[in-house]
Amino acid sequence: MKRPADLDAADIRILAVLQDDGSLSVAAVAERVNLSTNACWRRIKRLEDEGVIKRRVALLDAEALGVGVTVFVSVRAAEHSEAWAAQFSAAVDAIPEVVEFYRMSGETDYLLKVQVASIAAYDGVYKRLVSKVRLTDVSSAFAMQELKHTTALPLPDPKSAD
Repeated sequence: MKRPADLDAADIRILAVLQDDGSLSVAAVAERVNLSTNACWRRIKRLEDEGVIKRRVALLDAEALGVGVTVFVSVRAAEHSEAWAAQFSAAVDAIPEVVEFYRMSGETDYLLKVQVASIAAYDGVYKRLVSKVRLTDVSSAFAMQELKHTTALPLPDPKSAD
């Protein structure tokens, strides 16, 4: 497990601004966090080099792209060998509709989040998945309504960071 990053109040303010709008220029970020442009750039570069900032992306609207049906898929593994896990991971990686993929504790071994256009489209994803790897159980739940969705991670209180 990775050790938490050593962040000061300025780093936390920068991260909060970038989580809200990753398209801002360094100068705009610097102005919002009350730093010089050069100091802000150095901090952002360090946060990227340390892996705190993994990448900057555009967040797309699933409905606007015609893939507004969200399916959560619980999978129970047929076995628990490294070879099976590698085969399963490769099968999941090859399915672009799977947007999140987790190994779990408890009754479910794996949880997948799938974005598709329809139930019929999900059936196609299901058939591709089960044709590639042997599974004990696959259970799907369709989201009826999205009540909260954020990509922003909780950050420490900047007042307690210094």
